[in-house]
Amino acid sequence: MFGFDPEAVTILKNSREEWQALRRSNPEKTIDLNKAKLEDADLEGANLSNVSLVRAELSGANLNRANLQKTNLAMAFIKKADLKEANFSGASLTKANLKESFMKGASFSRANLQGANLRWSMLENADLSQANLSGTVLFEANLENANLKGTNFKGSVFIDQANLSGALVSNNTIIPSGEKATPSWASLRKARFFREPDTEPPAYLTPPEPTMLNEQASASGSNLKTSGLKVKTTPGDSRKQQELLTEDVETWNSMREKNPELPITMKQEKLENADLKGVNLSQASMAGSDFEDANLDNALMNGADLTGSNFQKADMKAVKLHGAKLHKANFDRAFLKGSDLSNADLTQANLYGAIMTGTNLSGADLTGASLFDTDLEEADLSGAILKDVTMMDTNLNNAIITSETVLPSGKKATADWAVQRGAIFRKP
Repeated sequence: MFGFDPEAVTILKNSREEWQALRRSNPEKTIDLNKAKLEDADLEGANLSNVSLVRAELSGANLNRANLQKTNLAMAFIKKADLKEANFSGASLTKANLKESFMKGASFSRANLQGANLRWSMLENADLSQANLSGTVLFEANLENANLKGTNFKGSVFIDQANLSGALVSNNTIIPSGEKATPSWASLRKARFFREPDTEPPAYLTPPEPTMLNEQASASGSNLKTSGLKVKTTPGDSRKQQELLTEDVETWNSMREKNPELPITMKQEKLENADLKGVNLSQASMAGSDFEDANLDNALMNGADLTGSNFQKADMKAVKLHGAKLHKANFDRAFLKGSDLSNADLTQANLYGAIMTGTNLSGADLTGASLFDTDLEEADLSGAILKDVTMMDTNLNNAIITSETVLPSGKKATADWAVQRGAIFRKP
């Protein structure tokens, strides 16, 4: 997953009739809208079934009565959106952010919402039968009169702060403890209990790989990675370095291997949308560079100076940033799953909405950083400095905390602090 099909986004935004005709002629085709920017878009009644919208931005969009069956919306931002009577049956919404969205009467039957953020969401009369809501955040979510038969809430948090009044719960509903719901559990939450034959949890669909609308669009999408790059008129080696980096990563890495002592100085480079997968930028001096929407998966950037650089929505899976200088860097909604940021300087960095599942942040300095809506599930925060960090809606489920971890208050972490946030406390 790298970027969306620009032709498809243009059609969707500008011509409802052309989009609907396109879907009717290719009902089985999975169109690539990954990371598409669709904030506040008017998509009421649109046929988005079987579309790939991974990490798409749909906040504030109008999706009332839209068809999103089997759509892949993993890690999508859908905050404060209108989703009344939308059909999400069989869709994948893992770790999607649906905070404050209006979803009255929507259907999520057999949908996978594992780890989704449903804080303050409105789900009155919604159909969540056999949906997977394990690990979801349900703080003050309104599930009044919703169908929760066979819904899986294992590991969900704040369900007792949600409104389940009149909701339909069955013996196949799994409560946060992992046990099956009982009449007394339903009664305590003013829900209705319905007994039905015992069933096994459904198998959730694996979304297919997306494709471009046509081969020509695919080729233009590939060119997009480098076509916007501007080569600076910098002296000799710097200019050659920039040209080689953007044109041929394999040759660049070979050059780095043969000349490990060669200094890399390319400050304030424009690298938006660049395909730099696996690139070796260790010890590089690239402060203030722009990597927005770039592909940096598996990149080697240990010890690099990336102060003030922009990584907004960048793909950075398993990137190596050990000891890197990232002061005031912008990781807004970046994908950093499994990355190594140990001993990195992340002071005052912006990590809003970043996916950092399984990330190594041991010994990292995050003083004054923003972790608003950041996903740190299973991250290693042993010895990390979190002083003055903003942690609203931060997911710390199964994150590792030690007595050497410094809390936002400036005090050392305790087992009670960790447990209250679903984290794991370990003695060093």
